[in-house]
Amino acid sequence: MMTFVLLLAFFGERQHRPLPGERRPQVVAPGDPTQAAPAPRARPFRRPPDMIIAGYAVRTPPPGFWISMASQLFALTVAALFAARMLARPIQRLGQAAAELGADLNRPPIAETGTAEARQAARVFNQMQQRIRQSVEERGRFLAAVSHDLRTPLTRMKLRVERLQDDAARDKLREDIAEMAAMLNATLSYLRDEASAEAWQMMDVTALLESMVEDALDAGEDVTVAGHARPLLTRPVALRRCLSNLLQNALRYGHSARITICDTDALLTIDIADAGPGIPEDQMEAVFEPFVRLENSRNRSTGGVGLGLAIAREAASQCGGTLTLKNVPGGLLARLTLQRAG
Repeated sequence: MMTFVLLLAFFGERQHRPLPGERRPQVVAPGDPTQAAPAPRARPFRRPPDMIIAGYAVRTPPPGFWISMASQLFALTVAALFAARMLARPIQRLGQAAAELGADLNRPPIAETGTAEARQAARVFNQMQQRIRQSVEERGRFLAAVSHDLRTPLTRMKLRVERLQDDAARDKLREDIAEMAAMLNATLSYLRDEASAEAWQMMDVTALLESMVEDALDAGEDVTVAGHARPLLTRPVALRRCLSNLLQNALRYGHSARITICDTDALLTIDIADAGPGIPEDQMEAVFEPFVRLENSRNRSTGGVGLGLAIAREAASQCGGTLTLKNVPGGLLARLTLQRAG
């Protein structure tokens, strides 16, 4: 619209102006014999206006007009793109920092540069990161205090139980104390995993799995491992906790474990299959929630407090991977998928 107005302002006019060589018509009063109309004479051909729009006569643009207009339009486009990029750069930097914050709370703060709005957004983001880090540190100190304060009375209870003369009562109290200790350890481990910020390191995943399998075989368990994996950039403690919980879950409910390693350029997949009863499809995601146990596992023969799979998924997420469950013929399959960097 603006271009159209400029064109009209440059080429258009309300009243017709005589072309070069064109004479204005004379006005002759009716009945005045002294002003006779001049005899018509030949006149060179003049090109009429190209078009008439809203009462304006638009003439042919002068030479070089379109080249000038194209140059100005190109310059305006380049300037607009440059301005849009300058405005979008702080937003992109903020989005990247937000994505990295979930994986590393100790990442460097954002540089507070750019426009006033960009500096304010970076400043608020840095303050938020600092508050989250302080909250995580306070949570760690709280967990350490709770762990000490709760384990101390459990230890005293164990000592007092040993003094009981009734063997049946002593055995029952032992089981209760052991269950309370297991629940306490699992809960603190789950909360500690959520608050941890472990550094990334190269790790030999094959050696880790072979070591876990050897320990299980020494304990009389039925475990096998197949496949090989190259070293992986991961969080070693979190990965060990994830695989350990998956293996224990398979042995507790399926009484066996078949570990299969599949390594590609982009992904490392670790499958742990058991020979247990599986999980109903409508509860496949519910078992990842903390303290959720299926009805057929609520007994002391299998144990567990409903945190094993929740801890495993949280640990897998810390390693940048995903954990899924699927019923297969003969049991349940837990699949851990880890991304390879670059």
